Formats: sequence, structure tokens, C-alpha cells
Amino acid sequence: MSFLNKKIFNDSLDVFGLDLSDLSVKIVNLESDGTSEYVASYATVMLANGAIVDGEIQQKDQVVAAIKKAVEIAGPEKIKTKKVICSLPETKAFLRIVSIPQMSDDELNEAVKWEMEANIPLTLDQVYYDWQVIPAELLFEKNKVNLLVVAIAKAAVDQTIEVLELAGLEPVGLEIESIAQARSLLLEKNEKETILIVDIGDRRTSFSVTKGGVPCFTSSIPLCGQSLTDVISKGMNIGFEEAEKIKLSYGIGDDFKNDTLFKSVKPVLENFSQEIERSIDFFVTGLKYSDSIDKIIICGGGANTKGIVPYLSKKLGREIQLGNPWINMNLGKNLPIIEKGHSLQFSTAVGLALKGLHYEDIS
Repeated sequence: MSFLNKKIFNDSLDVFGLDLSDLSVKIVNLESDGTSEYVASYATVMLANGAIVDGEIQQKDQVVAAIKKAVEIAGPEKIKTKKVICSLPETKAFLRIVSIPQMSDDELNEAVKWEMEANIPLTLDQVYYDWQVIPAELLFEKNKVNLLVVAIAKAAVDQTIEVLELAGLEPVGLEIESIAQARSLLLEKNEKETILIVDIGDRRTSFSVTKGGVPCFTSSIPLCGQSLTDVISKGMNIGFEEAEKIKLSYGIGDDFKNDTLFKSVKPVLENFSQEIERSIDFFVTGLKYSDSIDKIIICGGGANTKGIVPYLSKKLGREIQLGNPWINMNLGKNLPIIEKGHSLQFSTAVGLALKGLHYEDIS
């Protein structure tokens, strides 16, 4: 089963995207009427606390029930297919660029094994892996074959396939979150840009740097939307639920006035901006894959927090854009049925659904 951007479907298949995270199951089904594309159905079902922890399924029955419910309630059109392409947790994946001398495909496969043994914290019998040749024009290293290599813990893959099948679905593809997000958020014509995608989730924030549309560096940190709620709760001496309501209503507060709300969240925001700078610095000066980051795109539920984008933009001295997961869809006159404020939470699911919609030939 392919983990990378390969053509794995034929035109007789109908397939939907399913984003399985620690907190929820999200579904997106895209269709084409021949002239334009549209969102046929979508759904979100929250998972019980502890059902999935850091990408590991702890309560299988809870997850299966949530998947079944999401498929059942998805609308406005009913999902008729059982075929699905599902996300794999970034925390269980290892993505890197490997540059090796020119050689045959069989020799490349052996070379990839050697590289993985040297650079990932798991043994080869503990992972599934996939690789593909990167276009020569990206020039990570001249006069060499540059490969994008993805290795994923077998336990995470096997667990995911098991719950999908128990829910009555047929998994025809699996993909790590960063690759799916790049497909939905990055405009295809911006092929020469180096872009940082910042996904602010409820449990963690993930960083993914793409060069020419190819993800070449990923990392994650425990700072997230929930971190802001926690410090609001402690700083204002209120309960978590009330703090969450305040965050949703007022965001990060007023940094100009330095009000009580902003004082509470300021340490987390400063730490967050430092982590973004650290990721950029490691990519540019450590990995040396590019001379600079051309653009920062922010997505995930936390991206909707009022004031966070202008604060980070000012703090980092860089332009930050809110992601648009519909940017690569031929919508025509169709408007996405997922309202703008919620669409950023569906970036991964949209990217997975796009994979099924746009890639038609079996490889």
C-alpha cells in the first residue's frame, strides 16, 4: 500500500478521505460532475477521551463506533462507497530526503534500507516504508538521485487498517498527514517555493516544510490549541470549559493593551513563535535544503483563534497566510458546504479526498 503521492486508483473507484486523529474522525467525500468539483459529503465525530493517544489506538471499539457514525451521518449526500483513504499519524512517521549515487531501482531499494537503518529510531522489521524519486530540478544534491523516503511504525499502520475494516470499510490507501495537507493547501503552480505549513491541532502542532510541493521535513511539538485554554484557565482562575469559551470568543486578547487574557497566553505564544523559528533555522541552516522559507501557511482548528495570525506575523516578522483547503479544486460556481471557519480543520481530510479524485491510473 502506497504512503506517497502515487497513482493508485482507477476510474471505476469511488473513494472518500478519512482523517483519524487523537480527538476526532473527519470525513470528506469529493465528487465531479464533469465540469466542476464539489463537496458531496462531510462529517465530524468526536472521539472519547483516551480512545487514541499520541497516534496510538487505545480503545478500538470506541474508534470503530466513531468511524461508523461518521460514515452514517455524513451529508448532504450519503456515502455509498466502502473504499477509503485514511490518514496516518505524523508522530509515528519518519520522513527524510536521501541523496545517493545513480543506480538501478533494485540497488536504490537496498540503499534506502541502509539509510533508514542509520537514521530512524526503529528497526526495519518495525516499519513499513515507501520511497519515490524527487524531480531533478529541485536539486537537493547535484549529480545524485534524491529520494523522498517515508517510514511508518507497523503498529500504527496495522491498527489503522484493523479499525477501518472492523467499521466495514475497505482501505485502498494510507497517507501521512503532512503529504495530504500539502495537496490541499499548496497551490500547484507555486512549484518552486519553499513553504512551511503550521498545523495547530488540539493536542499538538505539526510543522511541515515543502520544497517544490515535496514535503522534506516534518516535526511536531506539544504546544497546541489546548495549551492556550490551559493557561487561560490557570491565569484567570476559571474552569477549563469556561476558559475554552473565552478563547473561542476573544482569542488571545489584546496584546496592545496587554489585558489579563493576553498576559495569560503570552508565555505560550512566545514559546510557540520560538518553536517556529527553530524549525525554520534547522531546515535552512541545518538540513540546508533551501536558502529561505518563502511563505508560512497556518491551518488546523487553532488557526481560527482570534488574533493568533497577526501576533505570530508581527513576532516573526513574516507574512503568515490562513490556509485554503479548496485552492486546488475546480469549484466552478460551487461553494464549499463546509463554512470557512471550520474548513481549516478539514485540510487533511480534503487532501486525502483529492488523492482519490485526481489520481486515476493504477500503478
